[in-house]
Amino acid sequence: MDVLANYGTVLIIIAALFGFLMAIGIGANDVANAMGTSVGSKAITVKQAIIIAMIFEFAGAYLAGGEVTDTIRKGVIETSLFSSQPDILVFGMMSALLAAGTWLLLASYMGWPVSTTHSIIGAIIGFACVSVGTEAVDWGSVKGIVGSWIITPIISGFFAYLIFVSAQRLIFDTENPLHNAKRFVPVYMFITTMVIALVTIKKGLKHVGLHLTGTEAWLWAAAVSALVMVGGYLYIRNRFTAREDDHSFAGVESIFSVLMVITACAMAFAHGSNDVANAIGPLSAVVSSVSHMGHIAAKSEIAWWILPLGGFGIVVGLATLGHKVMATVGTGITELTPSRGFAAQLATASTVVLASGTGLPISTTQTLVGAVLGVGFARGIAALNLGVVRNIVASWVVTLPAGALLAVVFFYAIEAIFR
Repeated sequence: MDVLANYGTVLIIIAALFGFLMAIGIGANDVANAMGTSVGSKAITVKQAIIIAMIFEFAGAYLAGGEVTDTIRKGVIETSLFSSQPDILVFGMMSALLAAGTWLLLASYMGWPVSTTHSIIGAIIGFACVSVGTEAVDWGSVKGIVGSWIITPIISGFFAYLIFVSAQRLIFDTENPLHNAKRFVPVYMFITTMVIALVTIKKGLKHVGLHLTGTEAWLWAAAVSALVMVGGYLYIRNRFTAREDDHSFAGVESIFSVLMVITACAMAFAHGSNDVANAIGPLSAVVSSVSHMGHIAAKSEIAWWILPLGGFGIVVGLATLGHKVMATVGTGITELTPSRGFAAQLATASTVVLASGTGLPISTTQTLVGAVLGVGFARGIAALNLGVVRNIVASWVVTLPAGALLAVVFFYAIEAIFR
């Protein structure tokens, strides 16, 4: 307790730096995963991906990021076991942030697309086991999270398969694909906007004091989506008027390139709303414990500066190291075109938004890979680079123990410094 009283401000500053490092790692790795399909399909450039992420990742983190923060902070370990030694919880959360951030930066530098959720949960489990014991880990909650790692790629893969097959049958396999693209792409715009509008209105805007009923939320989401659909229809009709006689796949894919901008925005927002918790959850636990002088509150508000810190760190990470992982995801798993990338992105965004709304911390990496695999299966198993897929899965297996091991090392180091 004396440690918190004497070094409280110092601990918060160091924890904020570690949280910022973790957010940079998320931006370099997971956001690169999220934007990789858009860049890999050549629908947008790397620079455009960074600009989109700057706006929508930050918005997602700030507006809708609070919903999953509690799950990471209190759902993985039994914080009540630390009530007699809150300084251990503070040291542990700091070590978890540093461990996960270090591993993510290393993986990003090597171009490995790993899971930030794996990293931080593994790190939290690692310090909890060596500081208090295995009973400190809420293994029931961990089982649910591990289960989500299996279920969410299957769900997103199924969604992507359906979306891609629908595009094939409604547009590509018709006599007049360009004409049908002009008809149906605005409908896809409506669905995409609906997904993102619902999570913004129902979950995100609670943080800014706007509370709507379920019916009101659906009506507002439908209205916004209808505006986007109409605007998209007019834009596509005017831009592609000169191509009425062009029924080639290239002409249709150019229309999907427009749609990819919408899905890239949706993916960035969905990712920011879900994965910012990986950085700010442990940081929020440190700030709460220090602010209450060791009292671990059952429910505590997130400090005003934590969400913007996480959002800003994510953007910095993408701008500095994101291009390496984007190259792996965008071109390594399967050949992507705008229509294929759109199917993968919309499926991933829908799955991530669904999980974020229910408070379940999932892996965006695994969700996206599941969606890309779904698109690949729709084209046939030969369309997949199974060697790359195998390496990606192997990196996932290594990530959790790596996070745990680093957290143990950093925990003992931090404890030695402040004891």
